[in-house]
Amino acid sequence: MFKKIIYIFILSIIFLSAGGVAQEKKPVFNVIKVEGVITSPTAKYIADSIEEARKADAEGIIILLDTPGGMDTAMRDIAKSILNAPVPVIVFVYPSGARAASAGVIIAQAAHIAAMAPGTNIGAAHPVAIGIGGGGMDKTMSQKVENDAAAYARSIAKTRGRSEEWVEKAVRKSESITAEEALKLNVIDFVAPDVAKLLGAIDKKEINLAGGKKKMSTKNAVINSKEMGTRQGILATISDPNISYILLLIGLAGLYFELSTPGAILPGVIGGISLLLAFFGLSTLPVNYTGILLIIFGVILFIAEIKVMSHGMLTVGGVVSLVFGSLLLFDTPEPALRVSLQVLIPAVVLVSGFFIVVIWMAIKAQMRKHYSGAESMVEGQGEATTDITSEGKVFFQGEYWSAASSVPIPKGAKVRIIKVEGLKLTVEEIKK
Repeated sequence: MFKKIIYIFILSIIFLSAGGVAQEKKPVFNVIKVEGVITSPTAKYIADSIEEARKADAEGIIILLDTPGGMDTAMRDIAKSILNAPVPVIVFVYPSGARAASAGVIIAQAAHIAAMAPGTNIGAAHPVAIGIGGGGMDKTMSQKVENDAAAYARSIAKTRGRSEEWVEKAVRKSESITAEEALKLNVIDFVAPDVAKLLGAIDKKEINLAGGKKKMSTKNAVINSKEMGTRQGILATISDPNISYILLLIGLAGLYFELSTPGAILPGVIGGISLLLAFFGLSTLPVNYTGILLIIFGVILFIAEIKVMSHGMLTVGGVVSLVFGSLLLFDTPEPALRVSLQVLIPAVVLVSGFFIVVIWMAIKAQMRKHYSGAESMVEGQGEATTDITSEGKVFFQGEYWSAASSVPIPKGAKVRIIKVEGLKLTVEEIKK
């Protein structure tokens, strides 16, 4: 009997301990930041973060969103990742002053829970702003693109039980609203000042995952902030249109300097690396290849200025080509996907100035007097050591040289070298 009591006591302790451990287990939410232009590396980052949350058995993932928009293809990839996510995805437009514009509207609508902080806004999702393009499209094609974008937005809003009417207005009329208006119109689910308050508000909320329904558990949740990895950070940075543009100019300037002054090595290495990185960034953006060709043509004109004396005309052409190429580089009316004028103007001025200085240095070096070789002997003065008729000898810089002259020159006369052919000099007498 006593043994039974001891066994029951031990088993009770084990069960109570197990229950205590179970109670101590807290839900974990991974938190990532998505800021700036939406590009292909951004889509990859979000997809990888969702998969990481699944592997870590996290309760969900929170995306802190602040974007002016981005590429249509990247936005659709993100929407697919969120719609098919095995864990709850919460998109939170945060902090105050942030926005979910253009592509950000669709990303927020795709989330299982969409929330905004006070002082934020959402909207302006017209297909031109999403990054599909629009330049050069006729009215029929533009209408097709708009209808496609509106239908896509409505389907996502319907899937999440949100306002289909408003998202269509955001697409067709570029409508934008505040956080409070978005909550009232059923565009989002919650307005919260921070992540902690948001988690408190969504506790016990039921959502639809790809694999079925799930009730959120956020009580005493652990917030696990995840920073973008070094590799992902570099790729995202390079994909910024301003950075890609600067890298392109640095690359071309470095190679130009190496070609104009062979042997410098370092400028060529830096230029090559910058150019390759620029090509990666440009491959993720809506690039107009006419713009790239104009920029390259401008560099060719700068190189030609060194070889051909055009009195500055080729340099002017190079600057003009560089300016127009920079303006046409990105084929989209979306400001977030174009080079900022605050970057473009100083960059063009600095790079043009660099090319002009290198051209001036190269031309100055070409016109400088030679101090070695046959060229340095021309216009040099020596003395005739024999009578020079068709042939003779002259003394020049400590050496005796065979010389010829079309006019007879007496021995001892001062002579000027006018031509050097191998080891024979053509001279003329210096008249006193």
